[in-house]
Amino acid sequence: QVQLVESGGGLVQPGGSMRISCAASGSISSINDMGWYRQAPGKERELVAVIRSAGNTNYADSVKGRFTISRDNAKTRVYLQMNSLKPEDTAVYYCTVGWRNANFWGQGTQITVSS
Repeated sequence: QVQLVESGGGLVQPGGSMRISCAASGSISSINDMGWYRQAPGKERELVAVIRSAGNTNYADSVKGRFTISRDNAKTRVYLQMNSLKPEDTAVYYCTVGWRNANFWGQGTQITVSS
């Protein structure tokens, strides 16, 4: 079992930057992929970025070149650096990790991009 706690988030102006992080605890030795999803009001949850166990990354087309996912070597933390934020990035952002054949999720953190 893994527990995930996100931190960061809040209100940011268009064009601004923000970094959110997620702390993992519990049986972290079995964590493989780590990633971020988001869900905007009235929309389905969508993948934002993932960092695989080998360290390679994938991004949604909508955030490529603006967002960067990273993690520490111990896989206890995963980060999402978000630059050039747009109003359409407004959503609840969820941290997720792959753990053996399961996935665990954080509680989510709200990011609002608005002037």
